[in-house]
Amino acid sequence: VQLVESGGGLVQPGESLRLSCAASGFTFRTYVMSWYRQAPGKELGLVAVISYGGGRIKYADSVKDRFTISRDNAKNTVFLQMNSLKPEDTGVYYCKADGSVVYWGQGTQVTVSS
Repeated sequence: VQLVESGGGLVQPGESLRLSCAASGFTFRTYVMSWYRQAPGKELGLVAVISYGGGRIKYADSVKDRFTISRDNAKNTVFLQMNSLKPEDTGVYYCKADGSVVYWGQGTQVTVSS
């Protein structure tokens, strides 16, 4: 089983990034997928979650109207489009799969700084 995040990096405030999480080794379409982040010195927090088919989505208040979560069940991938990035969005972003078993990715660093 693998969850491999990619797409992180260093950007300036106001810029965008698109994170991807490629899944393998389990039945992706039967898992609820989420993105979490851990900011420096803070606890891990939920950013966004998407249901099996993508029909139900929830966001943390701090990212509403700026971030968009989506999934492609044919490609076993979940995405996080992040627009209008702010310094407080800095952190390590993790992909999580919730189903009969819980899986986590290794994380990808996002740094927003001028």
